Amino acid sequence: MEEITLIDVPEQTVLGLRKTGHYRLIPELIKELAMYAMGNTIPITGPPVFVMHENSPEAAMKADEEGTADVEVAFPAPPGTKPGPGMKVYTLPGGRMARTFHKGPYEECEPAYMALFAWLREQGLSITGPMREMYHNDPREVPPEEILTEILAPVG
Repeated sequence: MEEITLIDVPEQTVLGLRKTGHYRLIPELIKELAMYAMGNTIPITGPPVFVMHENSPEAAMKADEEGTADVEVAFPAPPGTKPGPGMKVYTLPGGRMARTFHKGPYEECEPAYMALFAWLREQGLSITGPMREMYHNDPREVPPEEILTEILAPVG
């Protein structure tokens, strides 16, 4: 289990795609964005990001089960990037965020989230906006136990 820290995250211009459905859409949407960026020579300037709009573990599980999850993925991209069909270019807000990492399969992230929520309660902090996951390596290139996910929660 990784430590939890508070960091200041800068705002970032991103190329994003947002759909309603199950969280299993995440890799499909990331691939769609990556293919569009590569096909249009758009430089991707950082790891892909999943923005979670459900604001509690219970809400996230319910939305995923019902296929009503608000699934938003994005890649950092240069300002002025021309979005493809269904995509948009926008600024992902920055600010003070609690951060932890999970190393291992995506399906095993729950303990990292639970530790983060407990830490926030202990610190007297609350989540002030959508949480994020940043994917620092490609599951097609590393074994499942080496997958590195950064989890960020905006706090106040």
